[in-house]
Amino acid sequence: MTTRVRPSNKRCLVIGGSGFLGGHLVEKLLDRGYGVSVFDIRQNYELPNVTFHQGDLCNKQALLSALKDVSLVFHCASPAPGSDNRELFERVNIQGTRTVIQACKEAGVQKMVLTSSASVVYEGKDIKNGKESLPYAKKPIDYYTQTKIKQEKLVLEACDRENGFLTVAIRPHGIFGPRDPQLVPILVDTARRGKMKFIIGNGTNLVDFTYVDNVVHGHILAAEHLKADSPVCGKPYHITNDEPICFWDFMSEILVGLGYPAPRYHLPYLFVYGLALLLWMLALLLSPLISFKPTFTPMRVALAGTYHYYSCERAKEDMSYTPIVTLKEGIKRTVESYPHLRQEE
Repeated sequence: MTTRVRPSNKRCLVIGGSGFLGGHLVEKLLDRGYGVSVFDIRQNYELPNVTFHQGDLCNKQALLSALKDVSLVFHCASPAPGSDNRELFERVNIQGTRTVIQACKEAGVQKMVLTSSASVVYEGKDIKNGKESLPYAKKPIDYYTQTKIKQEKLVLEACDRENGFLTVAIRPHGIFGPRDPQLVPILVDTARRGKMKFIIGNGTNLVDFTYVDNVVHGHILAAEHLKADSPVCGKPYHITNDEPICFWDFMSEILVGLGYPAPRYHLPYLFVYGLALLLWMLALLLSPLISFKPTFTPMRVALAGTYHYYSCERAKEDMSYTPIVTLKEGIKRTVESYPHLRQEE
């Protein structure tokens, strides 16, 4: 029987702790008795007993200052998916992660938990109950995924049992919950502009959406099981709600919960994907002259019209992972947290 880490004796740094996931992680770590510091490019909030360090991921000296007396690092920093800023993804996800690893080793950090993404194995084609043994995507769907693959490889390859630097990667999928700046606000904005009337494909494609508390739970479990004799070392783990749901059913539950009509009309998947591809190529060709961003990119169409859900069996076996908030309850809490986005009567 392995002994558990005593959180009260540990100090951790959450890199990207001002973000959506990072903020929730900081709160839960405090609840569990950890000493917590945050390193981020900006400070979005204040919490008692949390030390904030503002700095750039690529600045090793700034990182070393924040890593003093830290034994555990959670690396959650990443630009949001959907951007076409390749340089930013390269700088943060690859160059920044290299610097983080170097700084951690110099500072004597013992453990590092990376927030990766299940999309590292996704190429826009159906994945049903995907396992971690799936190969990395040879044709990533966007710059975000392309750089997350490189980032995950860097972190897992840095795992060094002999010298006491242990790493693990958590691959969440479809994170949602209160304070999410992406999914719900974008969904509501699209509905308000009258662009959420259509279902892409037949609407039966199952997808994983993961409530933020479950993603946080997976990160902390990984950290507490990360020991030199553990199978967790140097491995990636899918963390989801373990309740695949039809993509459009999930979207409809959020929309209806906030007072908006659910999508009703079906459009053929291949037609919409082809149109999105055409518009994307047109935007690329015209970019020197004019700037416009199509609402539906090929990536978004693929995510909306294909199966992509993942197995959590490895996480269950190696670190006793079980979701702590059901999908139904997670949707309820999320909807209730956005009263300002509710459709006016």
